[in-house]
Amino acid sequence: MNLNPALLEIIVCPECHGKLSADASAQELVCQSCGLAYPVRDDIPVLLVDEARRPEQS
Repeated sequence: MNLNPALLEIIVCPECHGKLSADASAQELVCQSCGLAYPVRDDIPVLLVDEARRPEQS
């Protein structure tokens, strides 16, 4: 996953506007607030709530 660090500073979660962090092993951007995980396909973040993986409930 090759994302520009400047891009990671400005994009936020479309659901709650929380900060996103990169999870390179899962090829996702994970929201630090609500936990939604957005896929990154061909180095392009797919910031659609309908495409996001919901956090697992315990």
